Amino acid sequence: MTVTIDHAQPEDLPAILALLEQNALPPDGLAEHLSTTLVAREAGRVTGSVALEVYGPSALLRSVAVAADQRGRGLGGQLTTAALDLAREAGVHEVYLLTTTAAGFFPRFGFAPVERAAVAPAIHQSVEWTSACPASAQVLVHPLR
Repeated sequence: MTVTIDHAQPEDLPAILALLEQNALPPDGLAEHLSTTLVAREAGRVTGSVALEVYGPSALLRSVAVAADQRGRGLGGQLTTAALDLAREAGVHEVYLLTTTAAGFFPRFGFAPVERAAVAPAIHQSVEWTSACPASAQVLVHPLR
């Protein structure tokens, strides 16, 4: 089967939320960023997701999730690359992310650890930043320019 990555539609939200739950990722605030959420589909089924919360020249990458039966196929990488492309198209200069479990996954895409104090103030608007992710989450940044 062929996997396609495209923009999420409103009817995809329940499947995306189920993926987040299966991957122990917070759903808080995702619905407000559905227009910058991408999904992977195979045979009509949502098998992966990634979202961007865009705040002017800064964005927060979140909700990188892959269905358990699809892991190990490079889908998480494809979704991350597609989200970074979307960020570039939106004129974003830097993409941040918060993680408690996947800090080792993201450096291959250009992300590097950064101190919380160095995070662009616009990112502080995110529910992920303010309450959904623990303060112990590692912060990484990818400068796109």
